[in-house]
Parts: sequence; C-alpha cells; structure tokens
Amino acid sequence: MPPFVYRITKYDPADRDEHGSYIGAEDSTSDHGPVEAAYLQAIAAFAEDTGIDRLAIREPGISGLAHFGREPVIDGHGLSGLFPPDLSGFHDGAEVHVPLGLELVRAMLRDNGAWCRLAVEGRFDVQVGWDQYVYVSSDKPCERAVARARALGLFPERLEASPYDTDSEEPGVQRPADDDFWARLRWSIAMRHAAILEEGYLHNVSRWHRLSEDTLDAVRARLTPRAQLTVWPDLSTDVDAVLASLPDEGPVEFVWEDEKGALSSTMVYETGYRELAARVAGARAAMALSLTLDERHPLFTAVLPDSDGVLRAQWRTEPTPSDRDWVFLKTLHRGQICTGTVTEIASFGVTFVDIGGFTAMINIPELSWRRFDHPSDIVAVGQRITAEILDVDLVRECVPLSLKALQEDPMPQFIQQVGQITHGTVTKLVPFGAFVRIEDREDGLEGLVHLSELAEGHVDRPEDVVQVGDILTVRIVDVDLPRRRITLSHLQALTPEEG
Repeated sequence: MPPFVYRITKYDPADRDEHGSYIGAEDSTSDHGPVEAAYLQAIAAFAEDTGIDRLAIREPGISGLAHFGREPVIDGHGLSGLFPPDLSGFHDGAEVHVPLGLELVRAMLRDNGAWCRLAVEGRFDVQVGWDQYVYVSSDKPCERAVARARALGLFPERLEASPYDTDSEEPGVQRPADDDFWARLRWSIAMRHAAILEEGYLHNVSRWHRLSEDTLDAVRARLTPRAQLTVWPDLSTDVDAVLASLPDEGPVEFVWEDEKGALSSTMVYETGYRELAARVAGARAAMALSLTLDERHPLFTAVLPDSDGVLRAQWRTEPTPSDRDWVFLKTLHRGQICTGTVTEIASFGVTFVDIGGFTAMINIPELSWRRFDHPSDIVAVGQRITAEILDVDLVRECVPLSLKALQEDPMPQFIQQVGQITHGTVTKLVPFGAFVRIEDREDGLEGLVHLSELAEGHVDRPEDVVQVGDILTVRIVDVDLPRRRITLSHLQALTPEEG
C-alpha cells in the first residue's frame, strides 16, 4: 500500500464524540449533487498529483443476498452504461481510465450495489468505505490535492493506514489454476468425479459450466481473468428429491440445469420455495448448496493467474481437503526421505502410510529387495518407518514410497561371484526347474536351476533329481539385475571350468 494515506470526508472532525463517531447533522447518504462532485474532484486531484491516468479494478463485487447500505440497490448495480450487460471488463485487474474510475467511485458513494478498489500497484489506491468515507493512498504527499480537497469543503486527514488495507498477509497458500490444476481437473472428469465448474468472476456473482473431456478447453478459454474456480461433482437428476431436501430455514443456493442444458443458480429463503419449484419445473438436474462454509463440499478450488503465470488476485478460496493436500504435496519432491506411520495394510497388499496428514502408499515390490510372503512380514500397522519418495503425482494426488530404496540391494554382490561354485538349499520345485537359496538366511536370495542344468541326460521332472530341503552344489552362471534373476547350474558345478 502506498505510504501517504488520507481519509477524505464531508464530516467536520469537530463533530465527533470521544470514540471518533460522527455526531453531526450531515446525512450519511450521497447528495447526488455538489458534495458528491466535490469527492470526485478531490480524487481526480490526488490522481493528477500522483501522475496517473489509468487505474486497475481490484476485488470487484456486487451486492449479494444481504444488503446493508443506506440507499436501495438499483438495477445494474450502478454499472449500467459503464460496462456491458454481462459486466465484461469489470473484473479483477481490468484497467480503466481515471474518468471511468471516478464513475465507479460515484456508484460506490451512492451505494448502488457495486464496489471495488481502484489502484496502481505501489503508487495509488482509492477505497470507498461506509457512510461517505473515502480513503486515498499515494506514493507522494499530494499537498496540492489536500489543499484542493479542503477548498472543495471536504476534510482530508492523514492516517497511518487505511482500515481497508488489503496488503496484510493472510495465512495459507492460494492454489493457482495452473497447468497442474487443469491436469487434475481433466483427470477428475475422466474418473467421473468432477462435472461442474463454478466461475466466481465477482464477489457474489458466479457462472456455472458443465464439464466434459471434450468441452474443458473451450470452457477454460472463455473464463473471466483472475476468476475464482470451484469444482463440483455432478448435479442430481432427481430434482424433486433435491427440492424436498431444502432446509426448513434458509437461505440456500440452488443450482439447476434446464431442459436445454443451461446452468443457473439463485439464492432462496424458505418463503420462496414454492416459486422456486415453479421456476425449475422441467429441469434436468439440480443441487442445493448450504451457504455455511462447513456444509459446502466442493472437490477443489483455485484462482486464475495472469497470462504470465503469476497469481495477482488478492481474493482467496476456502481450502478443501484436496487444496490442503496440494499445499502439502508442493513441499515434497522425488528422492526426498520422509518419515511416517503405517495406517493400513490393504487386502490387495498395498501399505498406506501417514506422512504428516497425507496418506502415501508403498506397493508390494517397494517393501524389500528380499522375498517375503505378505507385507505384514515387513511392516506393521502403527509402525514408524522411513522411506524414499518415488514420485509426487499432483494429478492423482498420489505419493508412492519405497522402503527398499533405503536398503542395500543384496544382488549386486553376486555379480562378482559369477562362475563361482557355492552350496544352497532347494526351496521350491517348478515344472521347469528348482529354486535354490544361495544366501544363508531365511529371506536369502534364490536362483533358478533349469531342468537341463540339474543332471546329465534328459530330466522330465525336477523331483526326479532333487527334493525341497536338499542341499545342492551349484555354479552361479548369470546375474540379471534389471530382471532380478540369478541363473544357477548344478551340472556345471560338477564339471571343472575350462581354463
């Protein structure tokens, strides 16, 4: 926020009580006349002193279900004639010339239902507060503008900061609608998790879009710059059931798709349910959304960054569990060592691990280099483990881990022993040969002795030559690391190597 901050009012500071509240006779509504004109001339003087001719619209909005202003909301929210009916051009980051900016200030002074902040980053800022208080910030003292405001009959006062200062740091990280977001959304559509996109292009104003893999790019291309995006599951086709589920006391947001496929929404109290039912007669699908944040359950959210990828919008979305996972996953990277607690060993063998509130997983091949019968032979529920992150998948929100990546692979040592003779225990017979454990431990590495290498002459079945538990002399013939295979030969162990 620029350092020189002024509060400009039509109220004489002498007419304030000990708490700073105005107690004079001035009306807190706009006079739509000379006082209003004085405000606009004063703001124009500050802009001229600062040396600016364009302003950016920031955090724009229009009145929602509740309106607390002194004057009634008018059709068009005071923007009629300033912007097209669809309000294109009235969005966060849009630039306007100072004269149009002054017309926006006029609409806010009249409390017509639209509001925004007008700014030049780091140089100039205009905010209209309640009851005809206007706050102007500049990177210059603007002494001539201060004198001009006084000459116009207004009362400019220097402040340390505007009470509407939006530069204060908010906790948390805002998820941007970047390439990772769109890949996540496309995957969610393919998995039939996501179907509806809510585009919040102003405070209290949304457009709704039906999504499919074929239409996603077209929807993305026509979104308003810096819009808030909220992803929802599909609507219910049982519209009567949705209507019947409406709460006894409102308000509630009702979203529906008409017979032509157009999506609409409205805020409604319980007194308007009958009218709503008539309005949505013939609708294909609908859903009712609570206005209480704890009871709204979108899939995930984001805010559109600018075309250069930088997220400049000040407003934030309410984080969903998926958004919080995204924040955590952005702190992880492939090859990172993490510690967690085993929470579950699934029936299909995957081990789930809590790594700080996020559930990662270990697939069976990543539990150990050595043979085991079941994951419970390696880990137990409740056990603290240390593992390496193999990947961070922001699309599927999946983090595979590896225990064996932190263990020494026992197989490479046998590469040096190729050609050597050793003894091992027969552990298993298969139609094409016998497996022999060549490490002296229960989970020791095994190699395969093919039928043709068990004895001289033709062998039909391995059990004709050896039995499980037999100690067999073998030669290590080959160690195939990529395929994790050790080839052994009993026959060659009986035959001296040719020099």
